[in-house]
Amino acid sequence: MSGASPDFLQIARVLKSNGTEGEVLVGFREISPEDLNLKEPVFIEFDGLPVPFFIESFNRRGTSRALMKLTGIKTLQDAEEIAGRPVLAPRSSIQDYEDGDDSLTVEDLVGWTLLDAEGAEVGSITGYEDIPGNPCLYVGSGPGQAMLPLHEDLIIFIDEEERKISMTIPEGLL
Repeated sequence: MSGASPDFLQIARVLKSNGTEGEVLVGFREISPEDLNLKEPVFIEFDGLPVPFFIESFNRRGTSRALMKLTGIKTLQDAEEIAGRPVLAPRSSIQDYEDGDDSLTVEDLVGWTLLDAEGAEVGSITGYEDIPGNPCLYVGSGPGQAMLPLHEDLIIFIDEEERKISMTIPEGLL
């Protein structure tokens, strides 16, 4: 980031294009997707200079990724041109990214309601198994209890207020 000002923070990287309408998959680094101020532009460097792009749409994909549509990125070719580039934001537009760590842990999900991809209630999260590299959630109790992998690519949304998590559940696990 030779031309980037110290007033900017690299918050993410464009991982790849998504579809033919210019949408891109972005992986977040220093901040969580919810800490981004969606009313402020993000910046992508071209020839060493940060160029502003406003966010037209923003859909979280797991805990550290999001599908984004940026103004001016209208085609697959436009999206391919920015693939691999860092996404910058003015430090002033990041909401308390340096304040303490209050992120959710697997333990925090015990007692929450699990929903499937269609929004149907699967059951209550009753426990977790911290298998290295493959944490799992226990859903239900007794003979109907299921153990499901907890991976960011499977999470559709997390609603902390309602204490609900929606996930794509691999076929055959319930």
